[in-house]
Amino acid sequence: MSSVLDQRPARPAAMSRSVAPRRRTRLLALPEARWALAALVLFLLALPVYLLGGPAWLWGTLFAATYATGGWEPGWEGLKALKDKTLDVDLLMVVAALGAATIGQVLDGALLIVIFATSGALEAVATARTADSVRGLLDLAPTTATRLLPDGTEETIDAQTLAVGDTVLVRPGERVGADGQVIDGTSDVDQATITGEPLPVAKQVGDEVFAGTVNGTGALRVRVERDPSDSAIARIVRMVEEASETKAPTQLFIEKIEQRYSIGMVLATLTVFGIPLVFGDELQPALLRAMTFMIVASPCAVVLSTMPPLLSAIANAGRHGVLAKSAVVMERLGQIDTVALDKTGTLTEGAPYVTDLRSLHGGLDDDGLLRLAASAEHPSEHPLARAVVAAARDRGLALADVGGFTSMPGQGVTATVDGHTVTVGAPARLLDRATHEPHQKAVAELEDAGRTAVVVLRDGIPVGVLGIGDRLRPDAVATVAVLTRLTGRAPVLLTGDNERAARRLAAEAGITEVRAGLLPQDKVAAVKEWEAQGRRVLVVGDGVNDAPALAAAHSGIAMGRAGSDLALETADAVVVRDELATIPSVVQLSRTARRLVIQNLAIAGAFITVLVAWDLIGTLPLPLGVAGHEGSTVIVGLNGLRLLREASWPRFTKDAS
Repeated sequence: MSSVLDQRPARPAAMSRSVAPRRRTRLLALPEARWALAALVLFLLALPVYLLGGPAWLWGTLFAATYATGGWEPGWEGLKALKDKTLDVDLLMVVAALGAATIGQVLDGALLIVIFATSGALEAVATARTADSVRGLLDLAPTTATRLLPDGTEETIDAQTLAVGDTVLVRPGERVGADGQVIDGTSDVDQATITGEPLPVAKQVGDEVFAGTVNGTGALRVRVERDPSDSAIARIVRMVEEASETKAPTQLFIEKIEQRYSIGMVLATLTVFGIPLVFGDELQPALLRAMTFMIVASPCAVVLSTMPPLLSAIANAGRHGVLAKSAVVMERLGQIDTVALDKTGTLTEGAPYVTDLRSLHGGLDDDGLLRLAASAEHPSEHPLARAVVAAARDRGLALADVGGFTSMPGQGVTATVDGHTVTVGAPARLLDRATHEPHQKAVAELEDAGRTAVVVLRDGIPVGVLGIGDRLRPDAVATVAVLTRLTGRAPVLLTGDNERAARRLAAEAGITEVRAGLLPQDKVAAVKEWEAQGRRVLVVGDGVNDAPALAAAHSGIAMGRAGSDLALETADAVVVRDELATIPSVVQLSRTARRLVIQNLAIAGAFITVLVAWDLIGTLPLPLGVAGHEGSTVIVGLNGLRLLREASWPRFTKDAS
């Protein structure tokens, strides 16, 4: 007799994954933030004095202090760059502010300095927060470890001083101090931070354990196999840092464009001003033509061509639960042509639940089997036990009082229920292949279907088997179908889980390519392999083990509710409400924004070309030049703001399902 359970329990609070404690740099610990705050305070003090006609010496002093506090650092960096024969945009901004002051526009120059300093401070804060998250990952590894000496005594030492060959004792509930091999003891170890597996893994003699993973109810003796500086956690940190640095060429390209533009604008304006003077033109007309040229050649409309569509797309996506961290992120999302999905917590809900009941005893129906197992499991804190108890409660079953409860790490639990000795645990430890062939068949069927099989014994006799699994998110199938249509190829499943479970979930979701049993470095290798083939990869994940791949990919999206701090910081975008269907929507929104950017660039380019040609060939009146310049800016700005409309958010799920 068997049945399949369709109800899904809510994720218990205790099931949340182990994540790095959050370590944040204090805002005012950053010099950029302190200088920006000082400039803002001075500006706010000077503003009312200036506007109300106060003493010039007072507002002049306050504005001068604003210029100094907000502009000295970028100005100094610009001068150093100039010494290296590089014209820095930061220096031009400071010069522009000082130029405004020299012609009497003191307020405008001070406001420019404040805005510029605040922008630099925000950039410094964002950089510091990302670095905090990476460093915080190291908190997963314990600071101390219990080392066993040859004479059998124990000593507590700094975990970083452990050496290869040392033996450490890991008590129940403690974190493993170093990567190593179990030489004595059995236990269940929660290693979600490394492999992403949703359930603790049974460990016995000969098995590998990782630093930072959490030991269950048994004691383990572990021989250190890797130096702490080369542990899996330390390697993840290094990979995130290295992968993040691979995006630096994009920043270098932007800086190179800024450099060429700065030099070009300065030279062009001087040329337009100087050539007429050489041919005998008067100073005033030459200056007027140069000023007009500088205005109409200004790239305001070009700059505005890009930002409004992308920022509008960011705002629209935010309303629908997707947080893109920058305009660059929003632009890159639309360029992807390959999607790699994590399994547990991303494609699935990430919480175990009872899927099947196989009663193998004539006098015990499915409810009786579930009640028996749940009663025995009730005192246990193991995730599988909680799933069994939750299933019984969902069916309204009254659990029996138990006595003599014992837990055997890696095997299961034993308790006295209604006068019978009931054991619930792993089939490999509780079933004998020769005498329990029918039960082994039921176990094999469940495991072939990708379930975790749990056998129930009463007084030493098998009476049933339970199947426990993870469930696809309700929108997973539709999301996979839409992503396939958008990118031209089906998404790939990257997971640390076992091959059979991964392929079963993939088949349900419509995914054909599966890479299972992967450690973090394996996921990074897969991403780099695709990138080497010219693909632009989007990685979607939620765990610490996904962070290196999120950083290495062209774009990375993290699931927000259960995502680790590192994954959320490393990812380019975050799905706040864990709605998988929003991923293809934000990809399509990005592509729409990109089309609007191209439209705007064409409009801005046409205006600039016509106005510059008019000014150089004929005589463009300054008011008309200003009107044309500002008009093109307004047009491209309004065009970009169209993406703020609710109708601009793509909706695919109903069509794909």
